[in-house]
Order: sequence, then C-alpha cells, then structure tokens
Amino acid sequence: MNIMALNKPSLNMYDLPMGASLNDDGTCTFKVWAPNADSVTVVGSFNNWGKRKPKKLMQEQGYWYGKLDNLAEGDEYLYQIKSGKNTFTRIDPYARSVTNSSGNGIIYKDNFEWQEEHYHLPAHNSLVIYELHVGSYAMTQDGVPGTFDDLIEKLDYLSQLGVNVVQIMPVAEFAGDLSWGYNPANIFAIESAYGGPDAFKRFVKAAHDCGIGVVLDVVFNHFGPSDLALWQFDGWSENGKGGIYFYNDHRSETPWGDTRPDYGRKEVQDFILDNVRMWLEEYHVDGLRLDMTVFMRTINGNAFDDGDVISEGWDMCRRINDLAHTINPNVLMISEDLQGDAAITLGTQDGGAGFNAQWDKNFVHPVRSLLLEANDADRDLSALESALLSEYNGNPFSRIVYTESHDEVANGKQRVPSEIDDEGLNYFAIKRAVLGSCLTLTSAGIPMIFQGQEFLQRGWFKDSASLDWSQAESYGGILQLHKDLIAKRLDLYNEGDALTGKNTEVLVLDHEARILAVSRHADGRDSFIAVFNFGNNTVYDYPVPMHNIRENAQLVFNSDARIYCDDFGDVGHGYISDGQIITTIGAYACLLFK
Repeated sequence: MNIMALNKPSLNMYDLPMGASLNDDGTCTFKVWAPNADSVTVVGSFNNWGKRKPKKLMQEQGYWYGKLDNLAEGDEYLYQIKSGKNTFTRIDPYARSVTNSSGNGIIYKDNFEWQEEHYHLPAHNSLVIYELHVGSYAMTQDGVPGTFDDLIEKLDYLSQLGVNVVQIMPVAEFAGDLSWGYNPANIFAIESAYGGPDAFKRFVKAAHDCGIGVVLDVVFNHFGPSDLALWQFDGWSENGKGGIYFYNDHRSETPWGDTRPDYGRKEVQDFILDNVRMWLEEYHVDGLRLDMTVFMRTINGNAFDDGDVISEGWDMCRRINDLAHTINPNVLMISEDLQGDAAITLGTQDGGAGFNAQWDKNFVHPVRSLLLEANDADRDLSALESALLSEYNGNPFSRIVYTESHDEVANGKQRVPSEIDDEGLNYFAIKRAVLGSCLTLTSAGIPMIFQGQEFLQRGWFKDSASLDWSQAESYGGILQLHKDLIAKRLDLYNEGDALTGKNTEVLVLDHEARILAVSRHADGRDSFIAVFNFGNNTVYDYPVPMHNIRENAQLVFNSDARIYCDDFGDVGHGYISDGQIITTIGAYACLLFK
C-alpha cells in the first residue's frame, strides 16, 4: 500500500476540522495542535506503524495538518511527535474512538442514521431526572460492566417509572473498564467498555423514542490524571507540569491531580468548546451537567476568596453556556458547584455563568440531616422550611433537588436507608427514606433521584457493584409509590399541574407536633397541599388552614398506605371544616391533597 501525505498548498488548514476526518474517497485529513513539535507524522495500522513512513504533516501557526490516502474506518493510528532529541507517540486529542485509554486512536466515520427526530425536552419545570451510571446500572451477574445496548433494555423500566430525563455519569474514555467516569483520559472518545460512539448514539435515539431526554455529565475542571495523552503532549512543559493543555503554575493543582486545563489559552478553550459542540450536535444530548465547576473558577474551591479565583475559568463556564444555548435554546445546562452562589444560574447577559440549574446544597444537606436524625425532637423543621423555599434569582427551578446522588451515597456516606439502619431495612429506614423522596418530588425545583433509590437500594455506590435488582420485586410497593408520586408531579392523570408551579407557601410549621404543611401551586391555579409528619406517631385531627377554599379537598396520595408496604399503618384522611383541612396522618408520612 502506498501511503503518502498530500502536502498540497491548496489544502487549507483553516478549513480542516480537528482530529481525523475520513472522506468518502478513502482519504483522511488530520489536524492536531502541537506548537512545540519539530515534526508530526501519522503512524498506524495502515502503514505498519511508520515502517512505511508517510511524509510529515505541514505546520502552520502551531497546527500540523495533512491528508493521507487509502484509509478505512477502523484503522488504528497515533501521532508521532518529534521534539528536540525526543520522539514519542500520542493518541489524537480529538479521537472519537480509541482501543482503550492507553492504546490507539481509531478512524471513525459518522454514518449513524438518526432518521427524523421529533423529541423536544419538556419545559424545565416539568422534568424529573434519574441519575445513573452505565457500568453498574446494567452490570452482568459476573461483574462485567453494562453497555449502552444493555441500558436500552432498561428504558421500558425507566419509562414506566415515569422519569423523563436520564442524567448519565461521564462516558468519555477513562482508564480501565471500571470507573465513575470522573477521570477522563480522552474526552472526545466514548468509553470502549460501554460500546463506543455508535452504541451511545443508539441509546440516545432509543431514549428519545421513549420520550426520555438525555443529560450527560462532563468533566472540565481537570483531565485524567492517569492514561493522559494530553500530558506534555508536544514535549514542552514548565515546572514539571502538564504542558500546552494545562496550567504550568500553581493553578494546575486540583484535588484530582495536577491537571487543570489552561482556560486562558485559546486552543484549550476551543478544545473544550468543540467537545460541548460534539455532545449536543453529534450525539443529540439534551443537556450537560458540569462536574464541580467551583474547581473551574477557583484553585482550591474557595469561591468567596478573591485570591483563589480563576477568572478565566469563570469565563470558560460562560462561553460553554453561551455556545450550548446557541446550539439548542432549550438545552438543560446544570452546574455542580455546591456553593449556593446565585450567579451560577444568572444569565451571562447579566454577568452570571449562564447555567439553567445547579445542584442545590441548600436542599440536600438540611433534608438529609433531618431524615438521618435519630431523635424526633431534634429534627430542625426551620432548616427544612428554608430548604423548601430556597431559590436562585427568583426561580426555584434553577436548582436540582435531591437526597441521593453518586456523591451523596459514597465517599463515606451511604444511601439514606443504610445511614438510618446499616444492618438492613427496618421500619424507620423505609419510612424516612420514602419521606425524603416525597419531599424531593413535591418541592419546587427540578427533582432528581439516583439509581435504585426508587426501590430502597442500600449501602454505598460502587462502580464495581451492580444494583440489587431483586429489591425492585421485594420492595415493589415502594417502587409503585415512586411511580405514583412521579405521576402526580408530572400530572400524568390530569389531576392538576400544581406541583410544577413555582409557588410554595408554608401553611403549618409546628415544631412540637413535627408537622409541616405547604401549598404548592402555579399562578392563579388550583393547588396541592402537602402535609408531612416528621414524628414516629400518628397525629389525629390536625387542622391545616386553606386559602381560596373550595367545596372539597381530595386526598390523592398517602405514603402510609399499606398498598406500598405491609408494615405501613394505612393511616391518612382529611375533611374540610371552617376553612381548614382536618387531617389525620401516620408516622413519618406524607399526605397530598388536591
């Protein structure tokens, strides 16, 4: 095979996309940024890894580019870079597919048939998010990580549960086959253990066909740190640091390694923005969740210490969100920042970072604390009131509310039921875990549940351990409870859309009786009234004031119903008298009145 680089002057570097682009005529263009290299060539399976050596790529303004003949999809390749006396090979930073994180790039051509898509993400106030990890969610019995095709088989389950968005933990190629995904080695490649790029596209299309949107977790606060071809990519570095893609001073330091991207370099900005564009345009995802943005905009996570701020990282967040909303105005961009900073979800036109929503520490931490408290008398209902009323910039749907996430059920913290009862699932663990789901799914905000929460998954989240799917049968009633509550949330039975309204009014906050009652409603429309009992006792004939009284208040949900669990008390009713609902509510229960 005669392999040659066609270094014709007519080949315009500015017209070429980054990475390897296979053309229909069997030619393939290459473009890579390596400003400190003395030469760059492409070696691969097509030229016996350089033994039949092609000509050098051309160089212009730090970019190396050229065109090779007679390549095919599936051919493997690397860049061979010479810098001074050193020669080394690197995986293409823009490779769409790799053999593995320390292996070779694979020539990939996008031939996926999306056909005509009619899916549109619902309004953000009408979302229920389900966070999942591909490898463990569909893991085989012998511990082999699940794939996207395995995940497609779970879509009927998710559809029946009623969630309308799945948030997928990171799927960019990482070291090994088992990982949470927050150690991306190749951010443009899809994890090979999960099935690669076409498998992910099949999953996104199948999810859309089921009416389920896809939000993808991405990591831009650091790369790697292991199996990282970007490290000293073209041989240059300062202070023993990471070279052209990274800060080479104290700003490089993160809790996950010395690998914070240099947000001040235009080429690195383009690298990250091109990645955002790829997910939204090539993979049709409906949103992105950015991991720990506080470590993009600060060095050590001290967001309110001016000396710790990285202004370029803040600008990077703004650029990402402006691009995403230009591509898809209805995109859902989520920040995990966990500082409670309203500027995160303020529009970029007003000086904010431009995210649509942020994971809300002002909900998850006080609510989990209240649920895990062993003594009823010590439950802080005032903190709970603040958690329910929290919002950013006047919009409660600028926050994600939850009691479990991959972070909240690992790193020393377990699932809510296991924090309450670490030996099994006693009455208190079940009751208070369910109460947490009730708070999440009735609150103003975008609710999120974590994989298995709907059937009381226990223990810690591990990428090496499958969900205990037998509990979906053993605790089928609790699963049904979540289905019923999600149906109320999304008004699947035409009972009213008050739970998607932005208004929350506290009607009762009784520390002695441990009763909280709130009205949830949209402007000018009927309301739902949610009554919560945070004590281990039935409360009889408790008056809950109502505004805008109507003739009837219908009980439409009772978390204490025995249809959900044989151990529940099956207590719960109410009637109207003198402008009040006179309620009787079971222990650790939620009643929902329409």
